Amino acid sequence: MNQKFLDFMQPWTDRPWALGVSGGADSMAMMHMAARVAARPPVVLHVNHGLRAAAGGDAEFVRAAAEKLGLACHILEWTGPKPTRGIEAAARTARYQLMTDFCGTHGIDTLLIAHQADDQIETFLLNLARGSGVYGLAGMRPVTRRDGVDIVRPLLDMSRADLERYCADNGIDYIHDDMNDDVRYARVRMRARRQVLNTELGISDDRILLAMRNLSRVRGALDDYVARRLENIGDTSRVVVQESFLFDEPREIGLKLLGNLLQRVGGNDYQPRLDSLERALDTLKRGDIQMTLGGCVLRRLRDQILIVPEGHTTSLRKEHEKAKKHSQ
Repeated sequence: MNQKFLDFMQPWTDRPWALGVSGGADSMAMMHMAARVAARPPVVLHVNHGLRAAAGGDAEFVRAAAEKLGLACHILEWTGPKPTRGIEAAARTARYQLMTDFCGTHGIDTLLIAHQADDQIETFLLNLARGSGVYGLAGMRPVTRRDGVDIVRPLLDMSRADLERYCADNGIDYIHDDMNDDVRYARVRMRARRQVLNTELGISDDRILLAMRNLSRVRGALDDYVARRLENIGDTSRVVVQESFLFDEPREIGLKLLGNLLQRVGGNDYQPRLDSLERALDTLKRGDIQMTLGGCVLRRLRDQILIVPEGHTTSLRKEHEKAKKHSQ
């Protein structure tokens, strides 16, 4: 397993690594693998969300385990008021922000996260329940980029059971997070009933992962095409495109173009949900309209569509007159 990990991490071997370590079996296994194969000692980052009574003890557990391996460990605190709704999403956003901020401050551009194959399958099933399209069903990408940092997931081909066996075989202690047993969370409910797909319907984990790999290839092809279409978009603080830019493409392409433009102009980490993009595209297609989505204002005037951050001017008339004179 160490060799598989090293093979995956080969493109980053000459760069400093930070490791996101929660203390669970997945991240503790990753920390031990990284300590064994990294060209230089990685830095361990543990985020204390302050949501559980045991959170402080978990942080000290991770610190002690890291120091035993000769690794520096930094505890990052999520301070301030916490939302009463959507706490999972808010905690995830805060966790990534704290870790990428640390990496940026300390000149680290590679952050390892311990998502594994079971996380992929659960993500697929949750997104299937939401009616997601190709992008949601293709699952997490092995490598993404956020705030100038490569987010690398080297364990996506390893199962939770494999990683727990690795911990047992190597005498690695880990924390069992009781939130993983809390059925108030959709992911926990999905995890508890997942075996029904295999035992009663014959849909094995391997077949789900194969479907995800196939969908990932489709996603890659769409990404390549959309990237080429966006090459000539310059200033993303104010984007004006002809309506044909969105509507002369197949619908899936039009949705991805719109999502990418909103993400760029709004300066967001993620694009709006598919159902929101569907409604926006349909609304824009009907004619002259102004609406908001993803922290942006969208306005259509005749054959032009303007996208600006909320609070910016939404005048399209000058651009329309310029285009009209140019065509004469």
